[in-house]
Amino acid sequence: MIKDLIERGNASGVYLIKDVNKGITTNGLNYLSFVLQDKSGIIDAKKWDVTIEDINKSEKGKIVRIDGEVTKFKDKLQIRIADIFEVDPKDNDLSSLLMLGSIEFDTLIEDFNYYKNSIKNDDCKAILDAVFKKYYSKFIDYPAAVRNHHEFYHGLLHHSVMMCKVAEQLSKLYDCDYDLLISGCLLHDIGKVIEFSGYVAPSYTNEGNLLGHISIGMSIIKEISDELKITSEVPLLLEHMILSHHGKLEYGSPVVPLTREALLLSMIDDLDAKMMVLDKAFSDIEEDSYTERIFALDNASYYKHKKIK
Repeated sequence: MIKDLIERGNASGVYLIKDVNKGITTNGLNYLSFVLQDKSGIIDAKKWDVTIEDINKSEKGKIVRIDGEVTKFKDKLQIRIADIFEVDPKDNDLSSLLMLGSIEFDTLIEDFNYYKNSIKNDDCKAILDAVFKKYYSKFIDYPAAVRNHHEFYHGLLHHSVMMCKVAEQLSKLYDCDYDLLISGCLLHDIGKVIEFSGYVAPSYTNEGNLLGHISIGMSIIKEISDELKITSEVPLLLEHMILSHHGKLEYGSPVVPLTREALLLSMIDDLDAKMMVLDKAFSDIEEDSYTERIFALDNASYYKHKKIK
């Protein structure tokens, strides 16, 4: 497992190629830079003295077996690959190579159904039913990001459910429409089922690059609402929540939140994403120490203190 690797240790094993790029040394020789993955995490890797055969074996999304040694570069572990071998995907359980979140999949599904079924408004229910009838299989499997937060198997489901849990509590404290807020939590990132290529070594699709998940998500709600011939203000309010859920124009939202539920949704989304980034950073360090600078958190280093008893 990647999490168990130590400097100068043996790194031989089976990995998923999460990403790979070809480079050229100052001597004009090819080398390959990898991001390798198993269910415990990711690690950078390099292969020097690369042949054409090595390049052909090394495609993003492939399962490979490598021989190599763990080294350290700029205080981070990486693998120096000695040799690389193709592996038949049928001979390996893909689930052993996909990173997972901290919540069991069955629990996430149970929570998703609870929140979806808690909606009372007929128009919200109709939109949710139609959206998840069409996109359910992708929604429950896809990550919520290619990197940074919830970039793991079932990550989109995990992120959406956690947001619902926060929204449920906030709806008891602040005057807002529960049905709109929970529906927004479940639907805000639905565009990612089209923005991303899949859940194994995902990349951005053409739609993802050219439109982005916010615009895609709004279009999904608009199309389904039109098909359902909904005449209430619900589709407009949900579309606004999706368009504004990044909170600020400079963060990618075409509009800023202008309803109570939209404002809460943007805050909940930001909160859950940042806590997941921090969880990841803390998982790599011991208590009474600091993380590396975290770009997604204003490039600050965070202190992991000992548990207060």
